[in-house]
Amino acid sequence: MTRTLLTLGFVGAAMLVSGPTLAQGQGNKERGRIMVYTCAGCHGVTGYENAYPRYHVPRIAGQNYEYIVSALNEYKKGTRSHPTMQAQAESFSQQDIMDIASYLSSIKVGPGPKADTSAQVSKP
Repeated sequence: MTRTLLTLGFVGAAMLVSGPTLAQGQGNKERGRIMVYTCAGCHGVTGYENAYPRYHVPRIAGQNYEYIVSALNEYKKGTRSHPTMQAQAESFSQQDIMDIASYLSSIKVGPGPKADTSAQVSKP
């Protein structure tokens, strides 16, 4: 009996701790598809590099749902620094972020750095 109660306690605690990840799939993929239109200017160009500061712009199509939600929330709060991304994220509601993450994480991309995702993150 004690072992069963301990197991249930651990399972319950794990569910509380992992609560934010349970939100996956609650975004509207179709709405997210429409919203990523502005993302395509940088993230939809294969091999694109930012001019200043110079760095490779990451591809976001097929990225992990939780990662996208976390990154956008960090940009929104200002704890992750990039002026353009902060400006974009500040305008998003939590539902917007979940919609964007649901759509982007649903895209299937091929392996390797040469996978072309421009067709997936493009004008609706």
